[in-house]
Amino acid sequence: MSELVWIDLALTSARPQVMGALLRYFRSLDLAEEAFQEACLRALKTWPDKGPPRDPAAWLIFVGRNSGIDQVRKRARQQPLPPEETISNLEDAEGDLAERLDGSHYRDDILRLLFVCCHPDLPTTQQLALALRIVSGLTVKQIARAFLVSEAAMEQRITRAKAKVAAAGIPFETPDAIARAERLGIVASMIYLVFNEGYSAGEAQRAEAPFCEEAIRLARLLLRLFPAEPEVMGLTALLLLQHSRLKARFDAGGEIVLLEDQDRGLWDGRAINEALALIDKALRHRRPGPFQIQAAIAALHARAEKTEDTDWHEINLLYLSLERMQPSPVATLNRAVAVSKLEGPEAALALIAPLEERLSGYFYFHGLKGGLLKQAGRAEEACHAFDRAIALATTPAEAAHIRQHIDSLRGSSGGAK
Repeated sequence: MSELVWIDLALTSARPQVMGALLRYFRSLDLAEEAFQEACLRALKTWPDKGPPRDPAAWLIFVGRNSGIDQVRKRARQQPLPPEETISNLEDAEGDLAERLDGSHYRDDILRLLFVCCHPDLPTTQQLALALRIVSGLTVKQIARAFLVSEAAMEQRITRAKAKVAAAGIPFETPDAIARAERLGIVASMIYLVFNEGYSAGEAQRAEAPFCEEAIRLARLLLRLFPAEPEVMGLTALLLLQHSRLKARFDAGGEIVLLEDQDRGLWDGRAINEALALIDKALRHRRPGPFQIQAAIAALHARAEKTEDTDWHEINLLYLSLERMQPSPVATLNRAVAVSKLEGPEAALALIAPLEERLSGYFYFHGLKGGLLKQAGRAEEACHAFDRAIALATTPAEAAHIRQHIDSLRGSSGGAK
């Protein structure tokens, strides 16, 4: 791993802790973000020469805090400065700071940051966008891609959210138990979107790989705060199960390997066992939710020793439950896979046909449609669907996977146009 890659991973990993601590100091999202950026620039200049600090997060908090204080001093010279003991030079202070910034501080800071970003005064779309930008440091482009909107629209959404937080005087305190429970759903959704961003990027794009680990870490942290909440158990189990297949999802050349073709020996057994215990515990609460159902589906895949052992009938029933609980064209699209296994590709094509307009810009819709048409022997229509999918691919691996289908169809059919 190169030096710059290591530094980038360290900065990404430390971001939630550092942003949470800086928000506690400055009570301003903009100032905390500026201070974090300044600390990152200092890290890029300092770490290559002096080596990595013992605790990168503590180092960044300390440097960012001093940078933020400088900014406050420049902007409002008449405004009282923070207590003198919080202002000092970096030299000889890192060790002491690292000892004081223990895990409990990090936990409280991160949770405070999560719940501030997911405050009910903000519309849901702004909550998620703000949390992804502030907590996880996703770029506007990445967030826009996750929400299927333009970068300009997402930039406006984030700007409006930050302005609303600043204007509304939203308190920067950790919410009480009732407020935490009320906002739990949106925080869980945000964590899932963070995971999905890394999962969609794939192994080949290492710069985005930490999103999956970060999401799992945040989910575990949330679980420690809500140890009896089954949906948090379901969320954590779902992330672990999906991430357990990381090494099997791509071949040596970085090409996508479909679930049914994966070497199950490469799946992470430890993560699977942890997830299965969690989902079993969650289901015993008898309060099902969307994350629990999705985790239960993933668990059926994990429990099947071979592809042909997969219980597609149970998976179909679970997707039906998910559609009733949380209607979504994507849930129906996913169920179409189970339907194709049980009733054939034509039945699955009939199921997804009404989704055409709503999912016209969705890569996976056209990829699945192409696959079903291919199975049904409708080569020319399959090529048309794959052409649409490849135009919507967001990673080289996705594009290469679709290209393989197109090449095989045009080769075997003597040139399906």
